[in-house]
Amino acid sequence: MAETAFRKLPSVDRLAADPRIAAQLGELPRERVVDLVRQELAVVRAAVAAGAPVPDPDSLVERVVRRGLGLLVLSLRPVVNATGVIIHTNLGRAPLSRAARAAIDQVARGYSNLEFDLETGERGHRHTHLEHLLCQVTGAEAGFAVNNNASAVLLGLTALAQGREVVVSRGQAVEIGGGFRIPDVLRQSGARLVEVGTTNRTYLRDYEGAMGPETAAILRVHRSNFRLIGFTAEPELGELAELARTRGVWLFDDLGSGCLIDTTRFGLLREPLVQESVAAGADLVFFSADKLLGGPQAGVIVGRREPVERLRRHPLARAVRIDKLCLAGLAATLIHYIKGEALTEVPVWWMISRPAEEVRSRAEAWAGRVAGLAPVEVVPAESAVGGGSLPGETLPSFALAVRPRDGDVVGLARRLRLARPAVVGRVEADRLLLDPRTVLPEDEGALLEVLKGALSG
Repeated sequence: MAETAFRKLPSVDRLAADPRIAAQLGELPRERVVDLVRQELAVVRAAVAAGAPVPDPDSLVERVVRRGLGLLVLSLRPVVNATGVIIHTNLGRAPLSRAARAAIDQVARGYSNLEFDLETGERGHRHTHLEHLLCQVTGAEAGFAVNNNASAVLLGLTALAQGREVVVSRGQAVEIGGGFRIPDVLRQSGARLVEVGTTNRTYLRDYEGAMGPETAAILRVHRSNFRLIGFTAEPELGELAELARTRGVWLFDDLGSGCLIDTTRFGLLREPLVQESVAAGADLVFFSADKLLGGPQAGVIVGRREPVERLRRHPLARAVRIDKLCLAGLAATLIHYIKGEALTEVPVWWMISRPAEEVRSRAEAWAGRVAGLAPVEVVPAESAVGGGSLPGETLPSFALAVRPRDGDVVGLARRLRLARPAVVGRVEADRLLLDPRTVLPEDEGALLEVLKGALSG
């Protein structure tokens, strides 16, 4: 029966010659179109062999066109984040400043002095473009960046603790986003994990008792996306630094988010500061560049010159090195901190520092723009910092609450997501909430046009 059904399918040449396909996929060479037709017919034949009906000719054309357009349209595209989550991992984490975007564009246009010393005409090093900036903002002796923080931690453990023991508090042997588990990273590096203390209470004496001739380092890990509260205890980093010096081992501090500004200024709990870890005596401090730092994806390593240099020379450093575009964006982001303008120029900090009343005024202006298209109101809301930073902490905010006339709030949310640009809010009960705190001013116009279009059907 399948053989009879197969005869109803057009040949590759006949389907590829359909003028409707040529009209839609004219940018593709004929060989590519023929390949797409073959691929689609192979899928159809497998389905027919399994008992599915033979698609009609129009459906076949549509399927080939859809397959081809999938090659011509970028699937990674801009999104307006109206969720209220500032560092939204699924939406690309930290948006970049205008200066960072300009720096990336400038370097991307052509050649650069990435590894070339313009003064001497000799080979240079990519790390020189960042080190002086990192040292300035953190107080460290040396520093460089790799492609992400997981790589930074892996590099540190591999270079300085491979084949030896690393002491970690049991309450810090955590898993953060994407299945990144501290015990797994230690195993991958070749180091051996030695857990000390209990989940909620670890004392300095626990570290002391676990250390021996095979100990290479003490590793402190920021818990990132959860907090321990109540009956808890753990030594200060300065105490661990003194113990590490006395015993002749390294002290590593994995800070995760990499904060450089005191979060208590904005009514939030205190997030550990990079410069405090450096001052407390950590040999190496690891943190992300695309979270609270507000830059492109990268993992930053700062600390004492000797261990930093050993990591920089390790063969793994080449495998995880930062590329020129991220390097340019990160350098421009660090300059904002040096100039004291991070709160106004780095989008993450601009969003965190906005007063709730300012957010409400923006939400009310939005409501006026879409009034009459659907029932709308401005309601109190909570914005999260996100990105594994300040778990459980929120900022008071306000949101535009939209109730579509047909009651299909899920459908409205989907129409916004599929628009250009895509707009992502959050659904609560029968309302769609759009939080202005995470929408940059330059994106407001596009958001409102998309919203009006979606509400107008």
